Amino acid sequence: MLTKVIFYVLLVLPLAVLGYQWQHNLLGIGRIEYVARYTGDWTLRFLLLSLCITPLRKLPRLSGLIKFRRALGLAAFFYGCLHLAHYLAIDKLYDWDDIWIDLTKRKFYIYGLIAFSLMIPLAATSFNAAIRWVGGKRWQLLHRLAYLSAVLGVVHYYMQGKYIVLQPVLYGIGVAILLLMRVWFALAKKRQTKR
Repeated sequence: MLTKVIFYVLLVLPLAVLGYQWQHNLLGIGRIEYVARYTGDWTLRFLLLSLCITPLRKLPRLSGLIKFRRALGLAAFFYGCLHLAHYLAIDKLYDWDDIWIDLTKRKFYIYGLIAFSLMIPLAATSFNAAIRWVGGKRWQLLHRLAYLSAVLGVVHYYMQGKYIVLQPVLYGIGVAILLLMRVWFALAKKRQTKR
């Protein structure tokens, strides 16, 4: 029980820290860009952590991690919502003409919107009744969209800079490793089935 409480506190801690910094004017003059990057970073971090659960739970004594995967995925979606809401309300002040230009002409905005859109069906089907309704195999197939969302999220982040930035590169390496692990596990399972 205590582990779960600590875990959920850690999920909201980044928001609490950001709220404190905003309230006490600790974000400096570039606070709009800071909040955009901060919420985007935490979206990717929680998404990658949720994707780490599948390979980690195959290790001895780590199968119990599966109970945290849903919360991590929903945390990623929550911070993604904050990231989008900040862009619409604070950065663009609901200037729909400007927003339309961004979302139709600027590639990194388009990738970001697609990455976020892919998270919507994942969040909408994250409860047990949805798994029964969709069916286990189709639900698993649908939730592989998380990998595509992560890839597009990394591309969205990387394309914003005019020069190479280390952080999106590291996220990209993380996604690549997770995808390779997924492929390796699938091939290993196929080999076992043939035997």
